[in-house]
Amino acid sequence: MGTLDDLFRRFEHLNDIGASLSNERDLNRLLEKIVLAAKSITRADGGTLYLLSEDKRHLHFEIVRTDSLNIAFGGTSGNPVSGKFPDLPLYRDDGSPNDTMIAAHAAISGETVNIADAYVARGYDFSGTRMFDERTGYRSQSFLTVPMRNHEGEIIGVLQLINAHMPKHDVVVPFSEADQRLAESLASQAAIALTNRQLVRQLEQLFESFILLINSAIDEKSPYTGEHCQRVPELTMMLAEAAHETSQGPLANFRLTDRDRYELRIAALLHDCGKVTTPVHVVDKATKLQTIFDRIELIDTRFEVLRRDAEVRMLRQLIGGGAREQAEAEFNEFVAKMEGDRSFLHASNVGSERMSDADIERVRTIAQSYRWRNAEGEEVDFLNADELENLTIRAGTLTQQERQTINYHVSATIKMLEQLPWPKHLKNVPEYAGGHHERMDGKGYPRGLKREEMSWQARMMGIADIFEALTAGDRPYKEAMTLSQALEILDKFRHNGHIDPDLHDVFVRSEIYRKYADEFLDAKQVDC
Repeated sequence: MGTLDDLFRRFEHLNDIGASLSNERDLNRLLEKIVLAAKSITRADGGTLYLLSEDKRHLHFEIVRTDSLNIAFGGTSGNPVSGKFPDLPLYRDDGSPNDTMIAAHAAISGETVNIADAYVARGYDFSGTRMFDERTGYRSQSFLTVPMRNHEGEIIGVLQLINAHMPKHDVVVPFSEADQRLAESLASQAAIALTNRQLVRQLEQLFESFILLINSAIDEKSPYTGEHCQRVPELTMMLAEAAHETSQGPLANFRLTDRDRYELRIAALLHDCGKVTTPVHVVDKATKLQTIFDRIELIDTRFEVLRRDAEVRMLRQLIGGGAREQAEAEFNEFVAKMEGDRSFLHASNVGSERMSDADIERVRTIAQSYRWRNAEGEEVDFLNADELENLTIRAGTLTQQERQTINYHVSATIKMLEQLPWPKHLKNVPEYAGGHHERMDGKGYPRGLKREEMSWQARMMGIADIFEALTAGDRPYKEAMTLSQALEILDKFRHNGHIDPDLHDVFVRSEIYRKYADEFLDAKQVDC
């Protein structure tokens, strides 16, 4: 009766294990759970899990456990398997099956191998086992080696258990028929769970690769945004982890699961995907007159035309008998004034400093004080309306219309992402990704959301997006800020309703900026 009760308990344990395996998302933990569960239900001292290589010619060691020797490799042990154990070949150099190795035999034949005592078993090569025993003082005795088949009946790995123990006694015994049936049942469930996890992982990798492809396309359009698409996710996750660790204040109850982390990371990777719709000459607008090329060159050409016209006038005066000294003085005065205006327009074109009212008025004066003949022979103002609009931009390099074009990338991002059939665990991606230009006071874009209308995650992305932009050293229109400068601006944004004050506290208190600086900023930027 006791044996029957024990068997029922082990069956119940097997059912619980099956549910646990189905719920495990992390592949390394899943592999570890398979071995630990198999050891538990068969009372084995040791267990090894092999996975079949892609070419189906080798078995890779994935998990190795021997309790009595305190051996643990792979899984969550902190000891990687890689480099510790060589792959087990399924075939010899001549192509014949390597069926003297029981793990290889199980993988090739698809049959379970149950050996009561390796030292007296015939037909298998246990020389490596004997050498291991001599080196460690261990006694490898009973072996149960079970092939793992997926839902299509293909062998994907091998589960090997060593040294079954008698219940309540520290005595090694052979694996019983019940042990074998339980192990085979577990191996079947584990293979399905493992295959499902691998399929999900492959789909996730494919999806993430597609996201990186989009970011690469943006990078190809503009070398000034590709790194942004990579750095913002890193900074976002740093802030998210710090918020997760917070135990006081409004974020004391904020916690992230692995699924939450994955969802936020995907959103961060996609936060600027709408930039694929933004014209490259707007994204890359390094100067006020830049389109496909910097039109300051056209203005330089016009100045040169005016200089030559002035030179022609001087020569005509001289030919007509005019006084040389006066003619040359007028010419030199005109050229000096023109060069001063030319230098001023060059400086205005950069857009690095905010223009004063006087500077804007000077540009307008220059636009009308010089006249020149265009290709049609018409005498026109020196600057056309579009050039005048651009050169009188008060701050930065973008006109109001171009700013709207840039801002539209967020609307495009939301529109693109909301069209995708997101699974349940990624349903918040559009909201997280689409909120990084909103403000806590409702003055942001594109939806004008206020703080209470946004998730913590969307607010995190807003801070990450701003801080990355402030400290980035690859923008054509500005110098990279130091940490102290960026932190000062971030503090102003905290107080003027731009960013979330509680998340800003976490950002500063946890010194996220230092962690980010260590990884992404030049040493000369780290000044605090």
